[in-house]
Amino acid sequence: MVGLPAFAQEDVDNYAPATGDTSVDRHLADINEYASRYPAAFADEMARYYAVPRAYVEAMQQQPDWTAGDIFMACALAQIVGQPCRAVVREWSRDHEGGWKAVAGRLQAEPGSAQYRRLRSAIDASYARWDRPSPRD
Repeated sequence: MVGLPAFAQEDVDNYAPATGDTSVDRHLADINEYASRYPAAFADEMARYYAVPRAYVEAMQQQPDWTAGDIFMACALAQIVGQPCRAVVREWSRDHEGGWKAVAGRLQAEPGSAQYRRLRSAIDASYARWDRPSPRD
């Protein structure tokens, strides 16, 4: 990954969202890269399409324990299960030992469910708006 400082490269390499879906994991890692290069575009996407106040997204981007991939997952998942993004952020902050798979399960949106398929569609829609190719293995 050209252009990332060494510490950012290490963070990208160590990022493990544990969604239970390797494709979603790859996308969330790639979203981290995208947002590091285009933080304003990422914040715009979250505000416009995931009904999250831009100021909230920008504040989350400044939190050392939150990555763009995690912000995306929290807010996209929230929209799909009919919760505010803040509620899913609180759920993740409360307990994320089992990764996003466990959080999604507690929200009745486990991998393989109709809600999870909607999450994958939401990811695809964001990539189309960004005109960004999907990450590959």
